[in-house]
Amino acid sequence: MSCLSWIRSRLAVGALSVTFTIFSAPYAFAADPSAAEGVPEAPFDNARFEKEPKERNWSLIVGAGGIYEPTYEGGDEFEVSPVPFIVFTWGDWLEIDPRGVTITPFEQNGFSLSGKIGYETGRKEKDDDRLRGLGDIDFAATVGAKIAYEWRGLEIYASVDQTIDGSESLIGTFGVEYMAPVTERLFLGAGAKAIIANDKHMQAYFGVNGQQSAASGLPEYKAEAGLKRVDVSVSAMYMLSENWLVRGEAGAGFLTGDAADSPVVKEKTQPSASLFVGYKF
Repeated sequence: MSCLSWIRSRLAVGALSVTFTIFSAPYAFAADPSAAEGVPEAPFDNARFEKEPKERNWSLIVGAGGIYEPTYEGGDEFEVSPVPFIVFTWGDWLEIDPRGVTITPFEQNGFSLSGKIGYETGRKEKDDDRLRGLGDIDFAATVGAKIAYEWRGLEIYASVDQTIDGSESLIGTFGVEYMAPVTERLFLGAGAKAIIANDKHMQAYFGVNGQQSAASGLPEYKAEAGLKRVDVSVSAMYMLSENWLVRGEAGAGFLTGDAADSPVVKEKTQPSASLFVGYKF
C-alpha cells in the first residue's frame, strides 16, 4: 500500500445508518365509533426509514507541502521544493495523485494488479556545477505495472516502469511497506525498497561519454545495468480533525554499483524529508 493509498483508506467515508422507532396509540372517534373500526389501517412502510444512505465511492484530498532533497541524484547540495498535494480516488480502482494515474483492475484476497501512467522529471545541467557539460535529460512520460500483496498493514510489491523518450529508462522496484495506528489520530509507517535500472537509465544519469567528458572535464565512464540504489524511510500521519491531516516522511537512499562509482556522483548517501498538510472533502 502506498502512503497516499494509506491516507485515502484512512479517510474513506463510512456508511451511515438511521433507525426510527414509531410509537402508535388507537384513536376513538366520538361521532361514529363503528366507522373507525370499519376502516382498515394502512400498512406502515418500514423500508423508507430502515434503508441506509448510499455510500460515497469517491474521495478528494487537497493540500500542499515541501520536499527537502539533493539538487540531483548523487549531489551533496540540498534544496526545498514546494509540491502541490492532490489525491482523487474513485472506488478501489482509480487513483490520481502527484505521481500520475493508477488503475487497479484486479484486487482479491490481498493480491492486486495495477497499471500506471506517470512521468520522469529528467535532469538539468544547470542544477549543479558537476553536471555542466553533461547536457539535459528531458522530462518524459512513463508507463508501468505493479503487483502487490497486502496483509494487515503490510504490503510487499514489485513494479516496473518504462520511460517513453527522454532517458528511455526501464526501472524495476522491489519493496515492502508497513503502516499501523498508534492512537486514534496517529499512524506510523516504515518502508524499504531496492531499485534496478537498465543500461540506458544508468548511462543517462551516471555515465559520461567522450563528448560529455570533453565538455565537463569529467573522465569517461560507462555505467551498466544493475542495482542502482536501496532506500529506507519512516513516516507519520496525524489527524488534526475529521478533515485536516498532516503527514511527514524522512528517508535515505544509498547508491550502489555503477551508480555509486560514477564521477557524476558527489555523495553516495541521499537523505530526504517531506512535510504535507491536506484537507479531505
